[in-house]
Amino acid sequence: MTVIRLLAALLLSISFAPSAFAARCGGNFQNFIADFSRDAAAKGISQDVLSAALGGVAPDPAVLAFDRRQHGTFSMSFERYASTRVSAGRIRTGTAMLQRHAALLSRIEQRFSVPPQILVAIWGLETDFGSGDMGRLPVIRTLATLAFDCRRSELFQGELLAALQIVQRGDLPLRDMIGAYAGEIGQTQFLPSSYIKYGVDFDGDGRVNLRHSVADVLASTANLLKTNGWKAGGDYHEGSANFDAMHEWNHATIYRKTIALFADRLSGQ
Repeated sequence: MTVIRLLAALLLSISFAPSAFAARCGGNFQNFIADFSRDAAAKGISQDVLSAALGGVAPDPAVLAFDRRQHGTFSMSFERYASTRVSAGRIRTGTAMLQRHAALLSRIEQRFSVPPQILVAIWGLETDFGSGDMGRLPVIRTLATLAFDCRRSELFQGELLAALQIVQRGDLPLRDMIGAYAGEIGQTQFLPSSYIKYGVDFDGDGRVNLRHSVADVLASTANLLKTNGWKAGGDYHEGSANFDAMHEWNHATIYRKTIALFADRLSGQ
């Protein structure tokens, strides 16, 4: 995940973080976890899930160190940034993915109105179509660390609760709750709150699996865009309504412009 994606993802989660957590940040970590666990239980998380997920959890200093390095102004030009992201090899692979998943992408477009090239562009930029880095950190430990930190404690307590909901629903087992430095999960890097809000079981297996199911990944990404105003057949470049709809995916203009450029290249433009 790029720094610019991480910064925007943190902003995205603010709207969805549950409020009124009683757990106080700072102080003793185990006391914080005990207080959070009581909150989570009151919000419907089972004791079995709490014990399995939070038993023995410890803060990760590397997560805090990484998080503190991310706060600054992103100054790279669009041209330079896009040139590092929309490569000839990625365009070739994206074109192959459009062909390989043509029937699936057509069904998704019929339901959600989002064209295949936009979804494949996002998929490619986030994790190289699921073959790249989806993160290597235990999501529960990462989010517990960030929730304990007092800078954005309530926001990340909300993300930690959402991560526990993913486990409790049976979407992903704990062993698959592996992600990036802000707890992002899966092939298009959803924060847990977005996973809960926008996740779609499109392969019909009864679970929303954003790590292993291409159908769920692409449909959930399309659902996020449609829910936030994507219009069928509309332009998606800067200044358009669909470009604005992508703001919910990523607040950074430079990133959305890169999605649009990649989609154009996949369309042969």
